[in-house]
Amino acid sequence: MLQDHFKTRLPKMKISNETKVGTITAVAITLLVLGFNFLKGKTLFGHSRTLYAKYTNVQGLANSNPVMINGLQVGTVFSITTDKNMKVILVDMNITKDVNIPTNSIAYIKPNPLGTTSIEIRLGDANSYIPKNDTVATEASAGIFTEAMQKINPVLAQVTHAVGSIDSVLGNISRVIDPDAKNNIQSTLLNLNKVTANLIESSASLNTLLNTQTGALAKTMTNLSSFTDNLAKNNDKITQVMSNLDKTTANLSKLDLEKTLNVLNGTIADLKGSISKLNGTSGTAGLLLNDTKLYNNLTATANKLNLLLDDLKTNPKRYISFSVFGKKYKGTELTVPLPDTVNAPYIKQK
Repeated sequence: MLQDHFKTRLPKMKISNETKVGTITAVAITLLVLGFNFLKGKTLFGHSRTLYAKYTNVQGLANSNPVMINGLQVGTVFSITTDKNMKVILVDMNITKDVNIPTNSIAYIKPNPLGTTSIEIRLGDANSYIPKNDTVATEASAGIFTEAMQKINPVLAQVTHAVGSIDSVLGNISRVIDPDAKNNIQSTLLNLNKVTANLIESSASLNTLLNTQTGALAKTMTNLSSFTDNLAKNNDKITQVMSNLDKTTANLSKLDLEKTLNVLNGTIADLKGSISKLNGTSGTAGLLLNDTKLYNNLTATANKLNLLLDDLKTNPKRYISFSVFGKKYKGTELTVPLPDTVNAPYIKQK
């Protein structure tokens, strides 16, 4: 009932054919523009940015051609424009991937005769990056055929040089084949024959040297073999000698050399002390060696003993008396040595 009521109250809205045609036309135009931009490389939904590059020769580059970095497509060519002078061609690149391109990067055109020409961006090493709507530095590409010719030209240059060298060799050969040169060649051949003869003699001498029976080398090897045989026969003795040497070195290593040296140093120090005491006058031995009083006393005693002996020899009755009647000897005693003892080793008393 309620639905019937509203049906009777609300009038029916009719859409005219002109409206339908206009709407369809607008949608078609929108789809056409979006599809055209999509075909040109513009992304419909997503992140993209525009970069520019300037060239003097695009080498067949066209819209929608790929933009590559390290073999990966990061965008497409959106448009190519130029002025009437055709000196500078501006290429509009649409970068669809979010990549960082350093400011010192270089974009160059890479032609491909069997495929599509592309733009290759060679990344730099700068720490700053190119912002959107900015220009990338470019580098002119020589093209495939120019590069091929650049590789072929060095080869052609080498071939030309080789041909010139061959020509020089042929000229030298032509100059060699003259009468004087023939004589020189004959002389050279004679000298070569002499050299070969000397080589033959040298080889004979070498064979004699290397003869296994009478050669000097064979004798040397025999002597060396005998020497090694003697070493092998005396191996036990050599081993014993080495063992004794090891024992000797072991005994030497066991000696307490440091203690012995310390004792020797102490002995030397004591000897120095004794010698210093002998040189001084603080001890008995020092006084005996260094004090002149003892020498003078000994000299005086020797002098008195000489005088006594001389007096005893001169006046024996003074010391030995055999008188029966007790007569006393009245001779004078000596006060100086006798003449025969003047050169005796003593000091004359005053």
